[in-house]
Parts: sequence; structure tokens; C-alpha cells
Amino acid sequence: MGERVVIGLDVGTTSTKTGAYELDGSSVATAQVETMLHRSGPGAVEQDPHELLESAFTTVGSCVERAGVGPDGVAAIAVTGQMAGILAIDAAWEPVAAYDSWLDSRCAPQLRRLAAKHGDLIVERTGCPPMLDHAPKMQWWRDERPAEYARTAAFVMPAAYVAGVFAGLPAEAAFIDPTYLHFTGLADARTATWSEELLAALELDGAKLPRVVASDAVIGELSPAAAARCGLRPGVPIAAGLGDTAAGALGAGIVRPGQVLDTAGTAAVLIGAVDAFSPDRHHGLIVMRGVLPGLWLPLNYVAGGGLCLPWLARIAGGGPGATSEELSAMLTRLLGEAAEIAPGADGLAFIPHLEGRIAPHAPDMRGGFLGLSLAHERAHMARAILEAVAFEYATYLRAMHRLHPGVDFASARVIGGGARSALWNSIKADVLGMPVERITLDETATRGAALLAASAVGLLDDLAGVAADAPTADRVEPDASRHERYAGLVDRYDGITGMLLAHQETLDPIERSLVR
Repeated sequence: MGERVVIGLDVGTTSTKTGAYELDGSSVATAQVETMLHRSGPGAVEQDPHELLESAFTTVGSCVERAGVGPDGVAAIAVTGQMAGILAIDAAWEPVAAYDSWLDSRCAPQLRRLAAKHGDLIVERTGCPPMLDHAPKMQWWRDERPAEYARTAAFVMPAAYVAGVFAGLPAEAAFIDPTYLHFTGLADARTATWSEELLAALELDGAKLPRVVASDAVIGELSPAAAARCGLRPGVPIAAGLGDTAAGALGAGIVRPGQVLDTAGTAAVLIGAVDAFSPDRHHGLIVMRGVLPGLWLPLNYVAGGGLCLPWLARIAGGGPGATSEELSAMLTRLLGEAAEIAPGADGLAFIPHLEGRIAPHAPDMRGGFLGLSLAHERAHMARAILEAVAFEYATYLRAMHRLHPGVDFASARVIGGGARSALWNSIKADVLGMPVERITLDETATRGAALLAASAVGLLDDLAGVAADAPTADRVEPDASRHERYAGLVDRYDGITGMLLAHQETLDPIERSLVR
């Protein structure tokens, strides 16, 4: 093809993906490389920064080759990626240590201390309740790895690390864009600046923080060395980029207040779009800054929410020795059986927090079935799992209505592997009381990053308009009678999870260790 494309690169948790896109947002080529999580001890989950970098070079090179555009065919690049972990770099932009993943829980003692002393202040300033993210992780490095902490010139995100290598940046040019700031525990979200108040309260060195730049700021150009690795010409502009959740929302066309996005993946995420920053003092929502001016994205998610039904399929389908084909067949069978069960699963409720609760933050909370009787079959259990994620979403939506009563949340879009389940989409439509339509794109994060790159170099005059034109299909309308029935079941579910959260908060440290 003769015209140039833009590149979106996503440095994810278990894989790195790159997409080449035309300026209308349509996909030209994609490439993906799996990456490894390293578990080296209790709570320790790390990734090799050099592996992440190599995966970026590989996927960009493969994507450019598949797109057939030649070395001069890429107009701009933007990098997105995982958001809540931290990577320490030294003065030469070399990693000081392995990437401290957002899945790493070694900073749990620091988290408990800062949450107890400064939790409300952190929510008020950042929009995010204390959790396993940047501030407690930085405290852990300060407390447990003082030599590495001293060598650290800046803490950056994996996407910024990759972009900095691509551009050959020095450490003093380290950067972060505003879509990550809620996870830092150290920023003033309203002004997109570092909070001296929080830095002082948490006793952290502000000199180790990167500069805050706009998502569409051009942070540099592709260096000759990086260009050779990617099969491109030197000098391709590189935009600052954005966090993967924000990129996915933009790529899915979430561009105006009132829209809702369901990410039905490994994590089950519900994101709303609103026009004002309003922190949730009940600690039930995370408030993220969107890319578009004045757009804020309140959200919450079930860690591992998309794994609950496959977990049941594994149990019902022969255990760990079952083949992937057998498990896939069992999953299909469970969905079919669940469709025959009436709403409410005959009184059976499921708590989907098998990996802990995100917000309000209760990492030691676990899931379970409530109301189980000898009359229940596995079909009821499957139905209860599907409904539980929808019920959780309904509590998020209620919080959004409480904080933003003037916003009309009228429809939802759904992406991810779970979006292919017509039954699950129908349950969500009935529970939320709004239409649900499936985005037919395979990737939205790379699309969002690529469109941002095009906007950053002046190739898009209407970023929101182009992003909004994401293809959809299979629109499901809610049933009024089922929505009314589900409203009472959401009340019940909310009461159960509230009870479990209150119980969790009464556990002493020894009991917490037993829960784990």
C-alpha cells in the first residue's frame, strides 16, 4: 500500500502486541509475542525489562513487514501498556532491577500502613483508593532495597521505558502521561501534577518521579539504532502514549459522557465516561483521566472475573489433566446449560472475588457460593457466575450515578473474549438496564494508541470522531421485567459483599495470613 500508517504498541502483562492502522482507524496488520511472568518467592511477580524491550522490537518489525509499507511507511508511533507496576531506571536509562509487576504483592505491609494513615487523602487527590500500585511499591524499594532505590534516577512505566529506548532518551527526560496518575498515589489528578503534600506524607523522593507530559506530546524520534531493529527509517515521531485501560477505551470509541465500556477479559472491567473529576470517598471506584479534554473515566473491576467460568469448566471437565479442547467444549456446554436456568439461579449467589477485591481494596477477600442446596446443579453455578459479574457491574454503575447524577449512562459497549457470549451480554443488558453491543475489533488498545499517535503529529483533526467509529454488532436490548427482578438481586449481592468486606476488615494479621 502506498499511504503511510500509524503504529500502536501495547506492552502487556503476558504479551506484547503491535498494530498498524490507517488514519480512519482500520487495521492493516498486527503482531504479537508472548512474554513471561517470573515468580521468585512469596508475593514476588516480576518481568525482565530486556525481554519486554525485545518483544517490542520484534512485534513492531513484524507488523511493519506484514503491513507492507516499507521503511518510510510509518508516520508515528505511540506506546501503551500495563499501568500499576513500576520500573526503576538509572541515569543511563538502564533498568536498575526487574520490572515490579502490578501483580507483585511484596509491598503489602507498606500498603496497609499508608492506607491506614493517608487513605482518604490519597483518594481525594488521586481519585484512586490505596492499592498495590506505585506509591507502596516505591516505599518497598526504599525500605527493602535501599541500594537499588539510591541508584534509581526515575520510576517509569513499561511503555515509557520502551518508548524512551526507541527515542534514545536520557534519564532526565523520563516521562509519564496523565492517564497513569491515579495509580501513582502521589499526584493531584485535577491539575495533573505531582502532589508535594502526598510526597511529604509518604516520605518519598520527588526527584525520582518522571515529568508529567500530555498523552499526545511528541517525546522524541526513533533513533537510528532502534529504527534498524524495527525496519523503519530514523526520525519517526514517538508520542508519549497512554495507559492500556485508557487506550482500550479510546480504541473502543468511548469518547463522550454517558458511554459505558465493559472489558470482558481476564479482568472484568466496567468503565464509565463523565465530564468531571469526582473522587469516590466510599473507595468503590477508581477515577482515571481520559485522553480527550475534560473526559474522566470512573471504573472498577473484578480481578480474574473472566476466569471464574473457565475455573468451573476445569472442575466440571476433568480437572487439570483435561485438554484445551475438552475445556473449551465444557465451557460451551456450561453456557448452554446456564441459558436454561431462570434469572436468579434459583437463589444461588456467587462472589467472584477469587483473586481478592480491588475497590474497596481487600486483597485477602475470596469468592464463593452462597445459598447452595442439593437441588442446585452445575448449570445453576454457571448462571450464578455470569450474573455475579453483572451484579458487580451494577454496583459500579450505581456509584457512578451517585457521583454524577447529571450524566445519563444510556448504553454499553463490550470488548474482550467474554464479548462473544450472547448469553452473558444479555444478562448484563438486563441487569444494567441498558443496551449492550459488541465491538467487533480484536484489539482496541493498539488502535487507541495508534490514533493518538496520528493526532499527535497533526494527521487527525477529529480524534474523538475517528475513534468513535469503531465497528459494532449484536446489540442486545434489556428486558424491563427481568431488569426489575434483577434490581432486588443486586441489592442482595451488594449486602453480601458488604458483609464480607466488613468481616475482612476485622481480621488481625495472623488471621489474614491464614486467609491467604
